Amino acid sequence: MKFGSSQMFAVIVLALLAGLSFWLKKSVELPEAVRDGKFRHDPDAIAENFEVRVFDDQGRLQQRLRAPFMQHFPDDDSSELRKPLLERFRPDAPALSIRSEYAHVTSKGEVVELRDDVVARRAASAERPELVARMPDLTVRPDDGLAWTASPVEITEAKSWVKGVGMHIDNNLSTFVLQSRVTGLLYSRQVSR
Repeated sequence: MKFGSSQMFAVIVLALLAGLSFWLKKSVELPEAVRDGKFRHDPDAIAENFEVRVFDDQGRLQQRLRAPFMQHFPDDDSSELRKPLLERFRPDAPALSIRSEYAHVTSKGEVVELRDDVVARRAASAERPELVARMPDLTVRPDDGLAWTASPVEITEAKSWVKGVGMHIDNNLSTFVLQSRVTGLLYSRQVSR
């Protein structure tokens, strides 16, 4: 059987159309969803009333994290905590504690994102009264002793108070730095005694 050039042309055009149709169908299909549970954000562990402590080289307590409830998620190695209390201790300075309603802890505890009614307290010392800072959220790098927020903040120390928006805390230097819209009323320490 012999094919003429017009018949051969028609066969080639049909073959190209069939190939193009197959390619077009494959390119617009959505990939099939993997349903093995690997990418689900479900907890693999739950702990109640737990406490984690970190000690320095001399065996002194450096920081402590406590919470009545925690869930760990294997997909990103993160944890969610309810009512956490994060405390940082230094031998040469008053203790600093931070509590909130909820917290998200990243893998290996490098970053703690506290939210909903965050309260940071620097304990009283012989020279200074207790300092209390309140804000809606706070991000903490516990190993570095640093924390920050872009939200409104209110700080009180005895009768003195300061309000602002945005704050950086350096526990190593015992400093609170407000970023903007700062107002306040400061009393002399001799007057407040």
